Amino acid sequence: MPEQQNIEYKQSWHDDYLKWVCGFANAQGGVIFIGKDDNGNVVGITDYKRLMDDIPNKIRNSIGIMVEVNLHEEEGMRFIEIVTHPYTVPISLRGRYYYRCGSTKQELTGASLNEFLLKKSGKTWDDVVESRASFDDIDEKTVSIFLKASENAGRLPENESLALPDLFEKLRLTENGQLKRSALVIFGKDPGKFYPNTFVKIGRFGKDDADIKFQETEEGNIIQLLQAVLHQLNQKFLTRTIEFEGMHRIEKGEYPIAAIREMLLNALVHRNFMGSSIQIRVYDDKISIWNEGSLPAGLTLDALKRSHSSRPRNPIIADVCFKGGYIDAWGRGTIKIIDTCKQAELPEPEMKELDGGFIITLFKDNLTSEQLTKLGLNGRQIKAVLFVKEKGKITNSEYQILNEISDRTALRDIDELTQKGILIKEGEKKGTYYKLDVGG
Repeated sequence: MPEQQNIEYKQSWHDDYLKWVCGFANAQGGVIFIGKDDNGNVVGITDYKRLMDDIPNKIRNSIGIMVEVNLHEEEGMRFIEIVTHPYTVPISLRGRYYYRCGSTKQELTGASLNEFLLKKSGKTWDDVVESRASFDDIDEKTVSIFLKASENAGRLPENESLALPDLFEKLRLTENGQLKRSALVIFGKDPGKFYPNTFVKIGRFGKDDADIKFQETEEGNIIQLLQAVLHQLNQKFLTRTIEFEGMHRIEKGEYPIAAIREMLLNALVHRNFMGSSIQIRVYDDKISIWNEGSLPAGLTLDALKRSHSSRPRNPIIADVCFKGGYIDAWGRGTIKIIDTCKQAELPEPEMKELDGGFIITLFKDNLTSEQLTKLGLNGRQIKAVLFVKEKGKITNSEYQILNEISDRTALRDIDELTQKGILIKEGEKKGTYYKLDVGG
C-alpha cells in the first residue's frame, strides 16, 4: 500500500517524526511505519528493542499523548507500527502545532493556528461574541435589504414583526444579548472598525502582475460589498461590448454576471476573516478572485466540479446568507460558476489553492496563454496566436521573424495550428496568410 493521508513509511526513526505524530493527533489520526521504504516494502530495523522503549517515552514526554507502538515481523525482518489516534483537544510539540493535511505535514501559525484552536474548542470564528460591539454598530438599512431578500427567497418566514434583537437571536447572531462577529460582518455599519481586513481590493493589470494600471478598495458589510464590488467592476474594470438587435441596444458583459456574483459570494462567505483581504485581479483576458483560507479537510479541487457536501468555514454567516437567498446550502456554488461559463461558451474556470487561500479564474476566451498551454502548444505557437489576436493575421515570414526560426520549422508549427483548428489559411502562394479560425 502506498503512502496516503493517514499512512507514512520511514526506513529508520528520527526525532523529527514527532511532528508527524503531532500532525496526526490534530487531524484524523494515522499510522507511521518504521522499517519500510516509500512503497511500503519491509526493509527492516536492527535497533527495534531500543526503539520500542524510546519512541513511546519521547512521544509522551514531548507531546503529552499516548500512542500504540507495535512490533511486527515479516520474512525475518522487523518493523514498528506507531498508531496515533485523533484528539479532540489541540496537541502541540514543544509549543508548536502541526496538522496533517492530505499527505503533507503543516506547521500551523498565524490565522490558520487561530482557526484551528477555535475549531478544537468547538467554535468557529463567526460564532465568537464581539464584546466591543453593540446594536448601535448595526446598519438597519442593510437589515431591511436582507429582510426583503429573505422574503423573496421564502427562507425566513414570520420575520416582519420581530424586533432587531429578536431577529438576530433567531438568526443565531447573538449570545446572551451580545452580538457575535458574524452579525458585524453581515450587518455592521463599519466591520473594518473591528476586523481590519474585511475590505475587498480590486486591481486592473496589464500583461502581468507587475503591470498594475489602477486599483480600488471597497469597504462595508457582506451585503454592501456584494453590490458595491459588482458595481465597481461593471463601471470601471470590465469593458462591455455593445451589440444591436433591431432597434434595441444590448450590452453583453465580458463574463457571465452570475458567475462573477457566485465567485464573489463564495469569497465573502467562506473566507478566513483573520487573514488577508479578498483580492480581485482583472486582466485583458481573465479575471480572478482570491480569498484567504484553504479548502476544508476532505474536500478536493476535483470535488468542486461535481455535487459535493457543503462545508462552510463560517457556518453562521453561511446560514444567514442562505436564509437571505444569496447562496444555497448544497455546495453547488462552484458548479454554478462552471455551468454559466459553459453556457456562455467560455473555457472552464480554473480553481486552485494558492498562498494559503483559494483562487478561481475566469477566462475571456480559449486563446489565453494558459488555455493554449493546456492545448499542448509550444512557446512559439502561443506567441504567434497572441500576435494574430492583436494584429488579425500572420504570414509565414512574420512567423519566422517573430520566433527567429527557419522556414521549415515555421511551416511545421503553422500546420499543427491549422490541424488543431486554431488558425485557418487564407490566400494563395505569396499572398498566403493565417487568421484565427473563429468557427473552430
